[in-house]
Amino acid sequence: MIMKLFFIVLGVTLAWFLRDHGLSGVYADSVSVPVTEGDSVTLHTEFERKHQESIKWYFSSIRIAQISTDFVCIDVQCNEVNKTFGDRLKLDHQTGSLTITNITNTDSGEYKLRISISEKIFNVSITDVPATKPYDIKEGESVTLDAGVIKHPNNAMTWYFNDTLIAEITGDQSKICTDDQCNKRFRDRLKLDHQTESLTITNTRITDSGDYKLKININSSTFSITRVKRFSVSITAVPDSGLSAAAVAGVVVVAVLLVAAVAVGVVYRNRRSRTVL
Repeated sequence: MIMKLFFIVLGVTLAWFLRDHGLSGVYADSVSVPVTEGDSVTLHTEFERKHQESIKWYFSSIRIAQISTDFVCIDVQCNEVNKTFGDRLKLDHQTGSLTITNITNTDSGEYKLRISISEKIFNVSITDVPATKPYDIKEGESVTLDAGVIKHPNNAMTWYFNDTLIAEITGDQSKICTDDQCNKRFRDRLKLDHQTESLTITNTRITDSGDYKLKININSSTFSITRVKRFSVSITAVPDSGLSAAAVAGVVVVAVLLVAAVAVGVVYRNRRSRTVL
């Protein structure tokens, strides 16, 4: 009986030790999370928190977030030494999921989730954003803004022009110009490629110049990423010839009449010459 009680106490003590020191052994699993600099990423606990459950997050062995019955902390509140994230961390009080906004290269590394005696490790790897050159085109031309992603049914994508929603793709559904301002500006001049989700603007106008933004929501069971791509479009006016369309048409008609008159004159002169001979 004493031996049985000893093993029970030993097991409980070991469980508490594993929970507090992160030596969870077989309870840990690992997930790779590839993100691009500037993204926002949510690391999901896949867990519905009960009132008594304690959830802790660590980055490079430093506690960066915790939620328990009587204590909640984020970043510097958890550890005064750590000032890496500032106000870029968000904690879901219902699930304990952790969101990191505006990812930087210094955020790359191992994030450890600890719930009771189990652990989950997220290896976050960050790549640099490739520089996007501005689109400089002439008025009346077409321009295609390349999304640069592979279509996935779980991804939701939204296009904005100067922060106004102009196109939305969710699953197999897509909408273009859902608001009056967009309809008045672009009318039927926007086209979506349903394979690449790239956006084409046809018959461009000077008023189409500005900043375009593509927001991509990438979702999985273990993490979700919000990726933002920005495009700068500059439309150059075509030099004015100085004549309106009606004036050009008038000039063409006059030229045709002059040519016809000259031809008639030549024919008449030739006939007259023959008569005199």
